[in-house]
Amino acid sequence: MHSILRLGGLAVLLAASAVQAQTPAPAASAVRTEKNISLALANQIAAEAVAACAANGYNVAATVVDRAGTVRAVQRADNAGPHTLASSERKAWTSASAKSPTQAMMEGAQKNAGAANLVYLPGFLLLGGGVPVKSGNEVIGAVGVGGAPGGHLDDQCANAALEKVKGLL
Repeated sequence: MHSILRLGGLAVLLAASAVQAQTPAPAASAVRTEKNISLALANQIAAEAVAACAANGYNVAATVVDRAGTVRAVQRADNAGPHTLASSERKAWTSASAKSPTQAMMEGAQKNAGAANLVYLPGFLLLGGGVPVKSGNEVIGAVGVGGAPGGHLDDQCANAALEKVKGLL
């Protein structure tokens, strides 16, 4: 009986080994390393965007999100309207999600009937002012600006902020 248990135990071990041999080993690419935006950098970009617009007389809000679209920093200028918070956040989220500037997305949706339906995606805001934050070619977040008298002006403030911090990216 003792040898039967051993054979049974060996059979179980052989079956388990056969199952393991059929299961592919996890590849090194199963775990990813990604860059992301730090809180310090997000705060700096938000401050620079608000300052760039203030220099032109625009009271705006600026929101910076990480690569997943999660808010990292928000600044709202004195006298900026309450709607500027939501607009800046949606622009940043849209830009991070699509990894594209919202100004270009808006223009594309206006010119291309196939892209026009982007306006119906929940949470997307296709107005100028959302710009991806890149480290090299990798999108690590986005900045959204809302409140200037035109999305193209929000876009200018967002780009001015990124120009100020480009050495940190």
